[in-house]
Amino acid sequence: MKGGVYSLLKAKYLVDDGSMKNWRFIVFLILVAMVMIANSHNYEQKLYRITALESEIKSLRAEFVDRRSELMELKMESTVSAKMEPRGIFPSPVPPKKIVVAKAKEKNFWEKLWE
Repeated sequence: MKGGVYSLLKAKYLVDDGSMKNWRFIVFLILVAMVMIANSHNYEQKLYRITALESEIKSLRAEFVDRRSELMELKMESTVSAKMEPRGIFPSPVPPKKIVVAKAKEKNFWEKLWE
């Protein structure tokens, strides 16, 4: 056991005969570790981007709600009439009347034929 630990610490498995298999495995492990590190960096970068986009969405949604409430206030009849008073335009005291236009009945082929 003492010789096994000692040879492990001296890294004799890297210089002995048949150490090429060990080197291949070590290079493979290094490549896998590099791929895992790159993947985790990519994942974290995407998380930061998602967080930034979510905060932007929240601010845009709040701005949308503010603008919509301002628009609703501007569309109210009282606001429009108050803004038109300086120009001398006042709301009509008489409510509007609905105009109904009756369509003329279209004659079919036989009625046109017997005229």
